[in-house]
Amino acid sequence: MTAPTPPRRTPRSYLYVPGDRPRMLAKALDRGADALIVDLEDAVAPAAKQTALRAVRRWLEELAPDNGADIWVRVNPGPDGLREAAALVGPALRGLCLAKCPDPGVVSAFHDVLTEREAHLGLTAGEIALSPLLETAAAVLNAPALAAAPRVAHLQAGEADLCAELGMEPRSDDRSELLVVRTTLVLACAAAGIAPPVGPVSTVFRDTGALLASTRALRRLGYRSRACIHPDQLPVVHEVFTPSAEEVAAARALVDRFEEAARSGRAVVTGADGRMVDEAVVRAARRVLGTAPEQGT
Repeated sequence: MTAPTPPRRTPRSYLYVPGDRPRMLAKALDRGADALIVDLEDAVAPAAKQTALRAVRRWLEELAPDNGADIWVRVNPGPDGLREAAALVGPALRGLCLAKCPDPGVVSAFHDVLTEREAHLGLTAGEIALSPLLETAAAVLNAPALAAAPRVAHLQAGEADLCAELGMEPRSDDRSELLVVRTTLVLACAAAGIAPPVGPVSTVFRDTGALLASTRALRRLGYRSRACIHPDQLPVVHEVFTPSAEEVAAARALVDRFEEAARSGRAVVTGADGRMVDEAVVRAARRVLGTAPEQGT
């Protein structure tokens, strides 16, 4: 099975854009987000979904494949989502976010549709990735299997729907009540060898301090990106998930030292501080380099 094509850079931010708002779509690429999630689900009224699908399809067809951001579309659950997926496949589409995705069987159904459309359009097999949104207790318990499913690039949690199902009322600024859910997604992604999960949206965009604190809490848990609902959230999210010059320099030196040791056949590598370095440490250093400023600010 062909793995999804890696993105041009590791996105730090995913900005939601309603699919039924042509003016917002027209300006979306100029907002400064690393990636966009064009929404055909909750942001679009049921009566407007077909119109939105046509608008998003036209918009994607007019975009160059190298348009400066990773373009994702959140499709609806069930058969509607499969029809949307078939209609949206094209070179400008990076991936699909699968709303209310309960289990790997749903991912497999989307994989089959995408495989057929990629072949029909002459696109590279596996070109379009998938990102399941875990919005139920069952989906969270299925997180390891979902992370290991075909084409899955990362997981996301739909925390509002999940809290409603669980009867949970998170009130802490950092949503510590959801710690077990957030950690479960990090563990599942790491075990499957895919990118860390995308952090959940926050309705806070005027209180910079609160947004900063909650985003830093996500980073401490292992998240390296966050979904945003407003462009004003982007500077804070980018600040948290952009490594400093010192972090980048240290990571680059560590990777260079490790690769030089590998070329010379040495099994034991030590860092500049004299500590032993293994592959896990080097993976973390490469992840830092993946969001280095020169790769996109």
